[in-house]
Amino acid sequence: MRRNAKETRSVIEYFEKESSLGTEFRRIYSNLKYYYSAQELKTLLITSPSLGEGKTTMASFLAIGIARWYGKNVVVLDCDLRKPSIHKFFDLNRDKGMTEILSGKNRYLDCIKPTSIENLTIVTSGAEVDFPTKLLESQTFKGLLAEIRPHYDIIIADCAPVIPVNDALILGTLLDGAIVVLKAGHSQREVAKRAVELLREAKVNLLGVVVNNMEDTFPYYYSYKYYGYDYSHQKKR
Repeated sequence: MRRNAKETRSVIEYFEKESSLGTEFRRIYSNLKYYYSAQELKTLLITSPSLGEGKTTMASFLAIGIARWYGKNVVVLDCDLRKPSIHKFFDLNRDKGMTEILSGKNRYLDCIKPTSIENLTIVTSGAEVDFPTKLLESQTFKGLLAEIRPHYDIIIADCAPVIPVNDALILGTLLDGAIVVLKAGHSQREVAKRAVELLREAKVNLLGVVVNNMEDTFPYYYSYKYYGYDYSHQKKR
């Protein structure tokens, strides 16, 4: 269900393409095109070493910037099936999303959610499931990528952090490249180094690292502490 309108607003309302923030995200995309011009970077994984480092903010604003400034057809897939946030950021219903597609309950076309930005669509996480990794490593996910790849210029997958679970290592091998988000003053050096090591050991194409520390830029409900991002949570029965 959507959050109360008084409690939150869509992340789109906080993005101004002429702002310094908008400029930074355009610069990230420009750098990717410049440094990796020889590679096809159509599918991007956004992850972080651990919790609360801003990966979903990164995925959201990068998608908005590419769609608005470059006019690219962009879709964001919420592949963090454990503690998803994309639906909160874009003020969308969580249901009918990735878990329904990957479990075969719904077709991809039935799960696309439009936004107010032309060229930008979202696939939310869908219903909570007991074994997210099993869904993500299934042949169905490969089939989904093959199905949607011809219809989008950029596919951005927001994935769970690297250290707590293996989801990013699994998905990273299927996508064209990965970006790791760190939060200045928060990310521990050894934890960040270990995350990079794990991605490289898994043969993930690591494109680079984005250092983020913008907690004072957004309202309190864009803080990951507010979301209670805790992978130890178990679904109550």
